[in-house]
Amino acid sequence: MQVHKEPLFNIGDIVKHRIYPFRGVIIDVDPEFSNTEEWYQSIPAEIRPSRNQPYYHLMAENTETFYTAYVSQQNLVRDGENGPLEHPDIEEMFSGMEKGKYHLRNEVRN
Repeated sequence: MQVHKEPLFNIGDIVKHRIYPFRGVIIDVDPEFSNTEEWYQSIPAEIRPSRNQPYYHLMAENTETFYTAYVSQQNLVRDGENGPLEHPDIEEMFSGMEKGKYHLRNEVRN
């Protein structure tokens, strides 16, 4: 799998994981891996992604729960459903959704 060094996704994009059954909205982007070594080593070696690529912070959800996820670019794809998420924290950060993308609230922009 080709690893892109430039971010393919932006804050507000709805994505889903290539392997695991969850989807989410991007809330932040790291240009390369920026988590702990312990977290990185907890990923099984056979599916461990490269560190040298963008990593995304997501408000994520699956059929059972809501949570925050940290995911490598190579493990994300655009969510073809483009339906709204049910994550309870969406409204704190985003003002609405249009054409499959959430719009960041003015008061949370950097």
